[in-house]
Amino acid sequence: MFAGLRNSWTLIKASAAVLRADKELIIFPILSSIGVLVVMASFAVPMMVTGFFEELFKGGPQILGYVVGFLFYVVQYFVIIFANSALVGAAMIRLRGGDPTVGDGFRIAIKHIGTILGYVLLSATVGMILRWLSERGKAVGRLVSSLGGLAWNLATYLVVPVLVVEDVGPMEAIKRSANLLKKTWGQQIVGNFSIGAIFGLLTIVVIILGIGTSVWVASTNSLALIVLTVLLFVLILVFMGLVNSTLSGIYVAAVYRYAAEGEASGFFSEEMVRGAFRPK
Repeated sequence: MFAGLRNSWTLIKASAAVLRADKELIIFPILSSIGVLVVMASFAVPMMVTGFFEELFKGGPQILGYVVGFLFYVVQYFVIIFANSALVGAAMIRLRGGDPTVGDGFRIAIKHIGTILGYVLLSATVGMILRWLSERGKAVGRLVSSLGGLAWNLATYLVVPVLVVEDVGPMEAIKRSANLLKKTWGQQIVGNFSIGAIFGLLTIVVIILGIGTSVWVASTNSLALIVLTVLLFVLILVFMGLVNSTLSGIYVAAVYRYAAEGEASGFFSEEMVRGAFRPK
């Protein structure tokens, strides 16, 4: 357990070294988050104004709900995957010794926009099928949906770097991603603890501190101080989420480079990256 935690922390520090060298990489998750909020608002507001939700809850045409849900998945997935592609593309330049800019990342994503859109359509379709199984299949359906989601996430873990580096279509990118992961089977990439798990623990700590601080501040009966305290901890959590997304994208690029090209950058030693895998 502690060995996995140490390994995860080492990987975070290596990813952070890349982020320190290219601080602008965090712009991609920021733009992705803004884009997701805009997409949510652009779907939710018109549907609330037109009474779409009320009609759906009253037993309106379910097929229309699935069509709107599919379109929502497509647009939201496109924003997220496009931004991730730009992030990974820029990170690959740094890992290969270059000095990327935000423009470089977006140029790489735009260059592969066709395959990105194709993969988005596949992801949205899979997402809708899993959602349908979860909603309609009761206990068995939820189990199948969970297992299917896990299998999909594993198979597509390296699909973004494959899309932006290799000239292949969406289906081939998924197959390539699955094969690369099987090449040296990992304990879901970072031993017993992932970068996400580390940030999850840090998030819990921040939330506990935030609750404790808010309770203490509430005793002062100062509304302004209470609002500022809550806002401060919300901003901390948002910032942590952005850093987590950036470091995860950087690490995915490093894992891909090691798995596909057999090379580790100066930020990630070969021993470090290999430690994220367990031979078959």
